[in-house]
Amino acid sequence: LSLLRFLSAELTRGYFLEHNEAKYTERRERVYTCMRIPRELEKLMFFGIFLCLDAFLYVFTLLPLRVFLALFRLLTLPCYGLRDRRLLQPAQVCDILKGVILVICYFMMHYVDYSMMYHLIRGQSVIKLYIIYNMLEVADRLFSSFGQDILDALYWTATEPKERKRAHIGVIPHFFMAVLYVFLHAILIMVQATTLNVAFNSHNKSLLTIMMSNNFVEIKGSVFKKFEKNNLFQMSNSDIKERFTNYVLLLIVCLRNMEQFSWNPDHLWVLFPDVCMVIASEIAVDIVKHAFITKFNDITADVYSEYRASLAFDLVSSRQKNAYTDYSDSVARRMGFIPLPLAVLLIRVVTSSIKVQGILSYACVILFYFGLISLKILNSIVLLGKSCQYVKEAKMEDKLFDPPPASAPGKPSSKPHNKCRPSQGLSTEENLSASVTSQPAHQKENVIPLLVTSSSDQFLTTPDGDEKDITQENSELKHRSSKKDLLEIDRFTICGNRID
Repeated sequence: LSLLRFLSAELTRGYFLEHNEAKYTERRERVYTCMRIPRELEKLMFFGIFLCLDAFLYVFTLLPLRVFLALFRLLTLPCYGLRDRRLLQPAQVCDILKGVILVICYFMMHYVDYSMMYHLIRGQSVIKLYIIYNMLEVADRLFSSFGQDILDALYWTATEPKERKRAHIGVIPHFFMAVLYVFLHAILIMVQATTLNVAFNSHNKSLLTIMMSNNFVEIKGSVFKKFEKNNLFQMSNSDIKERFTNYVLLLIVCLRNMEQFSWNPDHLWVLFPDVCMVIASEIAVDIVKHAFITKFNDITADVYSEYRASLAFDLVSSRQKNAYTDYSDSVARRMGFIPLPLAVLLIRVVTSSIKVQGILSYACVILFYFGLISLKILNSIVLLGKSCQYVKEAKMEDKLFDPPPASAPGKPSSKPHNKCRPSQGLSTEENLSASVTSQPAHQKENVIPLLVTSSSDQFLTTPDGDEKDITQENSELKHRSSKKDLLEIDRFTICGNRID
């Protein structure tokens, strides 16, 4: 073999990509998946943010009205006689507890000086503030995880049937624990908002730049880990909650700054570039993070439509006759978003920033309240219609009529539950709309209420593939039972990392 023949062969050598068609087709599909991720992810984020907004507006609009109706029923009960063994329905008891906690924590927040906290944080160094902000983010996740357990324990203790043997410490200790939790969580969010306000008002914007770069550090901690569909769903819920919380924190920062500048509209345009920069960095980090996670773990972009259908299922199922939780509580369990501490802080900031004086001012407040109610109702109607559409597209209508699993606490049920079929005279769409618009029916006293899990969790933990893959998964169920049980627990949804 001569040198000229070798050079000639190197220059004229050819190859055919179609000999490995499957490999290059897969590479092309991965590129298309990365291109679809921003659109599918933002559709999920958009839907999830409006779910959080609906639960957040509920605290300001419908919850005071429900508390008023519950107190009116309690005061007028002697006029109508005791027809039922319960003085109040369980939902009314929970509403009164939420209202009392909200009022008590609001008055407790008056003893926290926002101005002193601002100057105390502003006097710290940049690096120290950066570390404090990271610690606050971790503490916020821990508070959200344990806080919903505290509130659920209070609601169950207050509404548990009296015939049962007492296995709790009492309603009053649980109530004080809930008040303490909401107060501490509100202070924690206030410190977060104050740190963000200091970053906005710093001269060289160095602290704001460091805090924004902290979002990109999140890519390093998430992209190179193994994720499954369930773990990605958990992280997506955490991102939705984090983005909505950041929007409320930015609103608080703008209110405090506008108050300091006597509500000068020119100062709002000074804050506007920084607000857009924080929001844009958050969106960019989420897109890059989810794009590479789906690429490294061979997850298609269609999985986000399944996540959206699961969130929609939670909303639709909370309107059923056999609903076992309020919608705002289901959002708290699914996403880790608890609206009470954030609502306490926002009320505290608004009341301290805006002074209401005169009849015209009170008339504007009343009109604003009715505007909030209109926004809440409109948002709920649109969300309910979209949720029904997503549930139908995912073919999950039959699961709406399933009875809740009645397994003992700590012991998973071994027998499949029979499905309650819709009535033969109505179509599936008519049953869905009728069940959503109907009011919850009063259950008998001898029915033992048990802790249950949503059917949407079972929907997400169903493996993909043909029937052969399903049988293989069933054969390995014994070895993966403990792992699968963790994936079905709602409180772990605020964790972005894999749980082993």
